[in-house]
Amino acid sequence: MEAPDVKEATPLIQRLCTNLAGIISDKGQFGSDARTALGDLSANAEVLLSSDTIGVPLDNAFDLVRQSIVVLYGLENVRRSLIAEAPVTLGAMLARDASIYLCLAQQSLLIADMVFQSRQDVQAVIQQIQPWFDESEEVAANTMDPMVYRSLVEMRGAVVNHLVVTERPLPEMLSYQFNETLPTLIISQRLYGDASRYDQIRNENKIVHPLFCPALGRALSF
Repeated sequence: MEAPDVKEATPLIQRLCTNLAGIISDKGQFGSDARTALGDLSANAEVLLSSDTIGVPLDNAFDLVRQSIVVLYGLENVRRSLIAEAPVTLGAMLARDASIYLCLAQQSLLIADMVFQSRQDVQAVIQQIQPWFDESEEVAANTMDPMVYRSLVEMRGAVVNHLVVTERPLPEMLSYQFNETLPTLIISQRLYGDASRYDQIRNENKIVHPLFCPALGRALSF
């Protein structure tokens, strides 16, 4: 990478490292490894960019961040901060675009590990991720990189297909209504014939006190 490109790309990568470090919640070994990798990447960004060897350390840092108990929308905030970057030099553009694609790849891996309770939960994620892929595919199209664009399209297809397959056996969320305020234990028994599912009723309907559950609410269909 040429000197002007390195000069612009280096602070971009360092901002990325700061943003990634900010979403790490793990206090143990995974979090420590991720922070160490990000610190090394930030400190050596200029040298790595100059020698065109930043790819592997950048990919490794993203992977470690994902493993450190990062939530999906934390990575989305990082991706959006990358989208907002407006580099001028070609090298900085490439650094930003590669980071966007790596971020989306890690988001896809997080989705693959998610556990869903209902079909509505799955549909909400499908709707949420469509703009993420739209924006990233637009970036790839603008850079005239057909291989990256095709990879993003295939990634979207794989993620959506995974979610659709995951959705099929899940129950739906349905509304219920009783004639009076009831404890969640009784509602659970009446809906499922199993009083032990009272926590599902309480959590889904944000019940303040389990003895006084509103007559109208939502529950899983089975």
